[in-house]
Amino acid sequence: MLNNPNLELREQTIYFLEKNHDQRLQILKKLGIARYGFLAKMRLNETNIVCVSRFFANPSQLKFPNLMGADLSNLELEGVNLIRGNLSGANLKGSTLVNADLIFANFTGADVTDADFRGATLNETIWLKALVKKCNFGEGVGLSNQQRQDLRMLGAVINC
Repeated sequence: MLNNPNLELREQTIYFLEKNHDQRLQILKKLGIARYGFLAKMRLNETNIVCVSRFFANPSQLKFPNLMGADLSNLELEGVNLIRGNLSGANLKGSTLVNADLIFANFTGADVTDADFRGATLNETIWLKALVKKCNFGEGVGLSNQQRQDLRMLGAVINC
């Protein structure tokens, strides 16, 4: 289990990522971080080992999700709560974040190509150097007029 002091953080993270979805959810519950259930959907790869390790390093002190550089591509993340999340450099290509709560999320340098953000709350989000081609923002709830214009120019789809 993750409480084994003989296992290093990296080994604990790999152990977690090798489990199936339900087993991962049980581990997250035991650690008191079940609110980050999206971790149960992440693939086992080097970038996600680094990312999930940050969650396991000190689970009792977690405030906001740090998903910097994470591989969340092609995942179903409908309704996820990533308020104040750091998604800098994250790969969200082809992911579904319909009705997600993304207030104050940072997408600097993230790849959200072909992602679906319809109905997501996007107030105060940061999109600096993000790849947004064919990303569907629906009505772009919470985006400023300037953000809408900038994202459209980069190939995003925003319905008015």
